[in-house]
Amino acid sequence: MKKMILASIFASLFAGFLSAQSVVELFQKAKQQVKAASYTDALTTLDALDAETAKEGHESERRMAEGPLAFLRGVCDAALGKGEEARAEFQTYLTFVPNASIDASMYPKKAVVAFEDARKSLASGAKRAPAEMASLANSYARFRGTTPAAPENLNETWGNGPVRFLMTAEEKIEWSRLSDPVSRSEFVTKFWTSRDLRPETPDNEFRQEFETRVAFADANFSQDEVRGSLTDRGMVFVLVGPPTWVGRKPIRTGEDTADAAGMSTSTRNDVTTATAGAGRNQAAIADRMTGPGTRILDSAANWREVWHYRRELLPAAIPYHQVDFDFITRKGYGKNVLQRDAITLSTLEAARRARTGGRPS
Repeated sequence: MKKMILASIFASLFAGFLSAQSVVELFQKAKQQVKAASYTDALTTLDALDAETAKEGHESERRMAEGPLAFLRGVCDAALGKGEEARAEFQTYLTFVPNASIDASMYPKKAVVAFEDARKSLASGAKRAPAEMASLANSYARFRGTTPAAPENLNETWGNGPVRFLMTAEEKIEWSRLSDPVSRSEFVTKFWTSRDLRPETPDNEFRQEFETRVAFADANFSQDEVRGSLTDRGMVFVLVGPPTWVGRKPIRTGEDTADAAGMSTSTRNDVTTATAGAGRNQAAIADRMTGPGTRILDSAANWREVWHYRRELLPAAIPYHQVDFDFITRKGYGKNVLQRDAITLSTLEAARRARTGGRPS
């Protein structure tokens, strides 16, 4: 495989940054901190760089920065013992520069190992999020810049659509009591006006952003007959926005918390159904369905997808440095089912309340 010098890659990718001196300075600072093994400080600088390139007018810099910043984050995460995060960052980087290599003399051994693991994972075709999912924020930025948002249809089903993620309990009750188009139209006008963060402007920017997120979720997260914005992933995307990165890996033996022995080809319900009325053959049937050879050690049909949000993307009321949303796909369980732990639920509620004046759901 042809060797590539990372310094040259960075130089070419950042050639367009000459007009944005603050971005250049932040990038150079992060590189120096990585070189000095100040990995925690480097992550702080990279967060600042993320925020800077997210500003209006820096769209081209953001696109060019995505790959190199993922590489530097991968180095920092690996050095700090966060191997899974590092591999995900390196996978993102390799989607931009597929033939890149890492200089083992410049970077810590943990980073080299994580980089090579990311390359092998991509090369082997292991189950993972598609390239556009690895850089979901980038995909959404392009979508938002080229696709006009389609407003929700106003009819009796409006309150059952993705807007329900924003509605308070009182609003849901009020909406359910409305029966004519005029009162519904008045309700919707009041609903969006109360969430307009900049009433002095002619547009309702919050509504536009919400409807664009809905359109993106519908285009990317649909499952079977369920529209994308109404899935668990769609709900998280609509409320919190695009994550910092997305990772996906198979659920292997011992990792399935719902089955300590590993994933089985037959669920408990399958066994119960098959043995019902079998009389003396019940034990033999159960053995065939649950015995040796019926455990899946590594299944492409069973995986965990993680959406990782760094501090700058989280609601102000959330005190955590990062929040991960876990989506589980497993036979007999469901597809991309959000794991609703306390931190996940509090983050979603904080995101919703941030747009409703702090009103409880």
